[in-house]
Amino acid sequence: MKRIKLVMLPLMLTLFLAGPVLAAATPQPQTTCPVLGGKINKEFYADYKGQRVYFCCSGCDVEFKKDPEKYLQKMKEQGITPEKSPAAK
Repeated sequence: MKRIKLVMLPLMLTLFLAGPVLAAATPQPQTTCPVLGGKINKEFYADYKGQRVYFCCSGCDVEFKKDPEKYLQKMKEQGITPEKSPAAK
């Protein structure tokens, strides 16, 4: 019994610590606006470097275009992967 515990404890600890890393590695679809954080509306978007980024309203694309790398980095940190723009496919 003691031997089983010695084997299971490191295994469980490894799985516990690896869980968030594995979850973060799985790209998530975009559901929120990177500028204001609201629910995206697919009518409002900008294509940038082969990626399509959606926004909650028409004003957010203007703000995004001022510093697109800032918002793409924010999305990356949240594990969000933008769709490929149709021109890039």
